[in-house]
Amino acid sequence: MQFRIERLEDPDAGAWAELRAQLWPHHSVEELYRDGIELLARERDVVFVAKAAGELVGFAEASLRVDHVNGTSSSPVTFLEGLYVVPSCRRHGIARALCGEVERWGARSGCTEFASDALLENDEGRDVHVALGFREIEAVVYFLKAIERDAT
Repeated sequence: MQFRIERLEDPDAGAWAELRAQLWPHHSVEELYRDGIELLARERDVVFVAKAAGELVGFAEASLRVDHVNGTSSSPVTFLEGLYVVPSCRRHGIARALCGEVERWGARSGCTEFASDALLENDEGRDVHVALGFREIEAVVYFLKAIERDAT
């Protein structure tokens, strides 16, 4: 499969929002489009897309995080916020090429570390990260307790 990786341009934002909805189906395409336009306007964020036969078939979203990122020892850190390749185009090196472009962008931005995360139950996502050269550094479960309001 032939494909090319490029930085996202505004005319592709609608198709990108459609792909984002496949990765994050609990959000509407419209919501993801609006969020995506805001993301594109921020200097610390970047989106690379994969195109095959003129169609978007994948994307990688990344940011430069200056807050603490678990397991890292530097700042800023290149952080992979989202990675998606349409199922029919997987296993052709697209995710690897997208992450390679993100890593080069991070290096040009002065980063020495590239981090990401995946939910504990996301076995496929965790496997992809390992295949792309990431190593798992810790697993975390978050807890929440509601604070009871005093009735007085």
